[in-house]
Amino acid sequence: MTTVVRTPQARGSFGIARADITPPVGIYHRMWGAALHDRATGVHRPLTASALWMQSSDERDGIVLLCLDHCLLDPSEFTAIRDAVAAAVGIRIGDVFVAMSHTHGSAWMSRSRSHLPGGDLIGPYLDATIETCVCLAKESRRNAVPGSLVFGSGRCSLAAHRDYFDAAEKRYVCGYDPEGAADDTVMVAKCVSDDGKLLGTLVNYACHPTTLAWKNTLISPDYVGAMREVVESHTKVPCLFLQGASGDLGPREGFVGDTSIADRNGRQLGFAALSALEAIPSPGTQFEYAGAVVSGATLGTWEHRPAKLDAIWSRETAVVPLSYRLELPTEEQTRAELRKWEAQEKEARQHDDVLRISESRAHVERMHRQLARLSALTPGPEYRMPLTVARMGSTLWVFSPGELYQTFQIELRRQFPDVAVIVATMTNDWQPGYFPSASSYGRGIYQETIAAVAPGSLETLLEVATQTARRSLEC
Repeated sequence: MTTVVRTPQARGSFGIARADITPPVGIYHRMWGAALHDRATGVHRPLTASALWMQSSDERDGIVLLCLDHCLLDPSEFTAIRDAVAAAVGIRIGDVFVAMSHTHGSAWMSRSRSHLPGGDLIGPYLDATIETCVCLAKESRRNAVPGSLVFGSGRCSLAAHRDYFDAAEKRYVCGYDPEGAADDTVMVAKCVSDDGKLLGTLVNYACHPTTLAWKNTLISPDYVGAMREVVESHTKVPCLFLQGASGDLGPREGFVGDTSIADRNGRQLGFAALSALEAIPSPGTQFEYAGAVVSGATLGTWEHRPAKLDAIWSRETAVVPLSYRLELPTEEQTRAELRKWEAQEKEARQHDDVLRISESRAHVERMHRQLARLSALTPGPEYRMPLTVARMGSTLWVFSPGELYQTFQIELRRQFPDVAVIVATMTNDWQPGYFPSASSYGRGIYQETIAAVAPGSLETLLEVATQTARRSLEC
């Protein structure tokens, strides 16, 4: 019979810092193949960067977590940020984690796009972002005070399955599937100092920020911006967002140009997060059965009582070899496809065929992105994928590059129900791209067709994460 309900929490020193990293209007903005614009015409909501310094009570283990409102960065940019931050605060590069919110309304922040309209602004912006990240890391460490991270969870129906079978076209499309299952878990945390001051909050949720699509010309954090506004208007402290395993999840209503829908999506998640945050008890306590009280009925009473907390911090990074898929296109094949679609776009423009122009331009963009992916993959028959599992008290944090399908986080939380499991994808890299479940291969689903790694890769990652987590909890 259960007589104690323990709240997952971690003791240590924590500090938070926040800065605005909104790019200038006019910067290259085209994230969507179907988009007809190149430059951002304005700002929907600011983009932010937040830093969370976390250090064990014995000061032996400390990390910096940077949460950026961007879709993705080139591998070299992740490395530049991590190198600069590590040097600035005196830690190893492996102690720096850079997590993308994955908003598709930010901009395509690659120096390789510098020759395109508004691309001249990309390099200076990225250089300034590195400096901002360094300043935030320093500030978050200076702000650090002894305290606790206390975790809870809630539910939100914003995320929906997005592998939809179009019966008329007899093919899968990337869009809302009313019959598909979607993980609705919202993980939240309060960061509280030992004197009871709320320092910040954390929201970990899996849903592609793809409310705004090709019709949107504004710089935007997508739903994440309104979510933060809702939470912060109530708590008066920064709210940090971590993107979960959302490879097959997106907003029920998305792919629009109307920013009010992005705000509505964000408020939905924000209120769900607030509800979960409100239910979190005070740090250093657990909920215990206090015995029976005879009244009109014999009542069972429970009380929050002081708890002995787990002070163990540990971290392990595994490098997981993953085979490339056999049918992975070559650079030569991709360039041939690129030339074909460029010719079709040119012909469509000569005939002022707007529909064909849009379609051809989208395929040209796909080939450019495919070339970027191929150039970033490590040479050889396999991709060596870093996966970090960190234990902080009675919490597990999994930091992973790429876009993992939801089953990854569902299964981890099923296997470790007594701890809070935070899954942060798009962290330290976005390569090697999508990680569909093995059963999704061969069906023509978008995520599967552009995946670089072979079927079974997601399941391999899950097994490594599970084994690593189990070792850490056995300490």
